[in-house]
Amino acid sequence: MKRLALPYYYVMYYASWLSFGLVGLFLNLACAILLPLPRTANLQRKTRASIRGLFDLWTRWFHATGVLRIKWVGFPAVLPRGTVYIANHPTLLDATLLLARMPDAFCIFKQALMRNPCIAPAAILSGYVCGGRDVDTVREAAEKVAAGQSLLVFPEGTRTQPGTRLGTLKPGFSLIAHRGRAPIQTVLIRSSPGLVTRGRPWWSPPNVLPATLEITFDRLWPYEPDGRTLEQTAQIESYLLSKLPDPVP
Repeated sequence: MKRLALPYYYVMYYASWLSFGLVGLFLNLACAILLPLPRTANLQRKTRASIRGLFDLWTRWFHATGVLRIKWVGFPAVLPRGTVYIANHPTLLDATLLLARMPDAFCIFKQALMRNPCIAPAAILSGYVCGGRDVDTVREAAEKVAAGQSLLVFPEGTRTQPGTRLGTLKPGFSLIAHRGRAPIQTVLIRSSPGLVTRGRPWWSPPNVLPATLEITFDRLWPYEPDGRTLEQTAQIESYLLSKLPDPVP
């Protein structure tokens, strides 16, 4: 049975990415057709709901096949809205899995991704924010959070460098939370080695199959009117470093 198990997990691993790519392609084709329409709040909300539903199906696929074993720790049945959610970023899968659990959430996309025809249509139609515009990015994101949407952001700016616990946090998330008068919720992610880590392409299977991910709903940092962005960023970075385990060699 053990001899049969490993080939099965390899097949399911590649099938997972194939299904993700095909569904994503059809979603973006449909969104591209709808791009000329007025981008009303209702259309953006429905697009975000569609993306969340598809990501949830992908999460269920992992559960059904067993190729990725996801453990959710401390997550409430319904997550609070109007919150800035921040997480460490060990794998390429983090955003997909978290967005599957968050109601009416948006991300900040890199400018290069917003020009990618295979990704951009859905991101634009759902009202995701384009990064790299500094003041405009912060203002637009803060307005959305203040209006009740939730923001998912990875303050490292990219996936964590293998062999380290956490990269240096950028302070933009704290500034957005302050201007949007929103709390910050930290999420801790721990993954098995080599699971689509930085510098590792999706077609390179993880070191161990089935792979594992543990996602913990951690600490809430309430909005503080007199809070200082840089001080809060440093405080949260120090806190996350104290909570995350040493990297696996």
